[in-house]
Amino acid sequence: MAVIEKTGKTVEEAIAAAVAELGVAEDKLEIEILETPTKRLFGLFGETPAKIRATVKEPPVVAEPARAKEAVQEEPPEIEPAIEPILEPSPVEEPAEVFDREKIIDAAEDFLREVFAAMNLQVTMKIEDAAEEGCFIELSGKGLGILIGRRGQALDSLQYLLNLAVNRKAGEKVHFTLDVEDYRRRREQALIKLAKGVAERALKTRRDVKLEPMNRHERKIIHTVLQDNDRVETHSAGEEPYRYIVVSPKRGRR
Repeated sequence: MAVIEKTGKTVEEAIAAAVAELGVAEDKLEIEILETPTKRLFGLFGETPAKIRATVKEPPVVAEPARAKEAVQEEPPEIEPAIEPILEPSPVEEPAEVFDREKIIDAAEDFLREVFAAMNLQVTMKIEDAAEEGCFIELSGKGLGILIGRRGQALDSLQYLLNLAVNRKAGEKVHFTLDVEDYRRRREQALIKLAKGVAERALKTRRDVKLEPMNRHERKIIHTVLQDNDRVETHSAGEEPYRYIVVSPKRGRR
């Protein structure tokens, strides 16, 4: 039975390569998709190819027709002595894996070190486990602007990948928050200042003011800052990832 593994930019391309090498039609193959093409971290390292395993199907076995009984009476078969079946012990169920918070945090640190090594970055990590509030990891070093990206998009993507990689199993999870040299606090302060300035502009011009697209966390900061301002109101508009906030003066207010 012929079995080969092939790669390609797409699953279809990998299957076509297997068909060409084995010299059989695609419907004669059992195809197992091992990997689908995915973009690597932030698109900085290219794209991983698709990978499949192709196995040539074996032709079905045709059962031989039962032979007609011969006219001559056959001797009765010998009767084997009865043998008592041997009872095998029931399989013992493996105990459920115990949630190990420290092990998950160690796995997160190892994951980040591999990422930084691939990016040729020297990064110092300060890890603070705040139990129910999650685990905070502060990153510091030279040239770490690439980890932040435009409006923190790269940092949010790395944080998402980290949580996905180390919390694969169902059950309890550890939520990780990443920060680069206090970027998130500085960004929050800038958003608070922006919210107040935009509110004043909306009141002065008596017109709606649209902000640039922001992620959910940053939009929440703007809404929270202005929710106690009884002269303006806010709402979100647009579709992700281009969703933005509109600040409007309340009617009847001057």
